[in-house]
Amino acid sequence: MDKEHVKSAADKASGTVKEAAGKMTGNKKLEAEGKIDKAKGEAREFIGDVKDATKKQPN
Repeated sequence: MDKEHVKSAADKASGTVKEAAGKMTGNKKLEAEGKIDKAKGEAREFIGDVKDATKKQPN
């Protein structure tokens, strides 16, 4: 697991917690921040997958 995958997992976990806390408290800003963090995590995961795929390509 490379650096991008670790960061993506952290972003998605943080986003999930923020989003849930925002929903429970009625805090729309916190809920939106959570959704943004989750999206950022998905993007980082994609970047990590691309990096992995390029490493596996023969020269």
